[in-house]
Amino acid sequence: MPEHADIPTVETFGQRVQRARERTGKTRAVVAGLMGQSTEWVKAVETGRIGMPRLPKLLRLAHVLGVEDLAELTGDERISATTYSKAQHGDLPVIKHALTTYQLTVGERQPEPVDVLSARVRQAWKLWHAADRRTGPKDSVKGNRSRIGAVLPALLADTRYAAQALDGADRRRALVALAETYHLAQLFLSFQPAPDLVMLTGDRAMAAAQDADSPRTLASAAWYVNHVHRDAGEAAEARVDLAEQAAALLPSDDDPDHIARRGLLYLAAALSYAKTGQAGDAWRYWDKADTAARRLGDEYAHPWLMFGRGIVDAYAITMHNDLLQPGKALQVADSLDLKRIPSATRRSYHLIETARAYGLAGEGVSAVSLLEKAYEESRETIEYNLHARSALPELAKSGPRVVRDDALRLARKLAVPV
Repeated sequence: MPEHADIPTVETFGQRVQRARERTGKTRAVVAGLMGQSTEWVKAVETGRIGMPRLPKLLRLAHVLGVEDLAELTGDERISATTYSKAQHGDLPVIKHALTTYQLTVGERQPEPVDVLSARVRQAWKLWHAADRRTGPKDSVKGNRSRIGAVLPALLADTRYAAQALDGADRRRALVALAETYHLAQLFLSFQPAPDLVMLTGDRAMAAAQDADSPRTLASAAWYVNHVHRDAGEAAEARVDLAEQAAALLPSDDDPDHIARRGLLYLAAALSYAKTGQAGDAWRYWDKADTAARRLGDEYAHPWLMFGRGIVDAYAITMHNDLLQPGKALQVADSLDLKRIPSATRRSYHLIETARAYGLAGEGVSAVSLLEKAYEESRETIEYNLHARSALPELAKSGPRVVRDDALRLARKLAVPV
């Protein structure tokens, strides 16, 4: 009789969860805390005693495990977490087209002067960080992604053309502008159903920075690449090594820009270690970022990277959340001065992180209040934030009764399924 061929075993949902957790270096206790569940609950999921949770909790679990593609957990056809929650910006196809359209030869037209391109990039950053503005007869809100979506395709085309057509010092300056434009594209694409494009923009920005031979540009590229790799759950040590390499290239002088970018890289390392529960290393690097912020003074904030006193303090909330210390996160939040962060998108993000701390502490009333404040700061920041989209349905259904209707109204404003 013929030998029986080995029948491949089908990996269960619990086994996929365990594999994703172990890849990130998180213990069951860490995942349990971030989920607001017991360690026994995580064990029960991984061993199959509890099946796949419903959509809101599944999305939250994916966020905690750094999983962008829900198929990694569900085993179904490829589908990103943001697609599953129907959070796609209307300009995404246009941005995708701009990123994947190539001009292989230099035409006859003259590239735009680099000074003009750089000014356009700076203006685009201002659009990204600005507060929402109301336009039109119905007083509709034009958010940060919508504002950037209107200018980004042309900016990508013109900076790429200039980097291709120019030579020497002008080409290097054009490459700096191109790298910063890719950073804007990366921010637009974050929490969109296009994780491949996020990786693409991060890699292209790093390549442009290397071609520009600019330590400053490499530092900012390393900051944004660190975010991509951290969200993908890659090893903290590899991300820290990249940040350290980029920081070492910056001159050791009193230039505020150099101090800010080095501090930002230390903050990247701190966030990487906090994500994997390595508290000692996390706070050691945060202290370095804090020293840089002190050197720059309380009123300083980098014009587009936003590094400064406010950002360093605000990211301490995220670190405490990732380290399962919501009480300490809320202590930081109590003394945080959001006016020191001249960016509506960043203020909204850190308000969401404060809401996450309240959620971890079991204080649903305050969590809803902070999410509403985040909405007021920047609608499109919270609209595409995975934590907010997963928390609101739970708060609307099983949060404190006094705020269930508030959570439901906010969820409906953001088109979040409940």
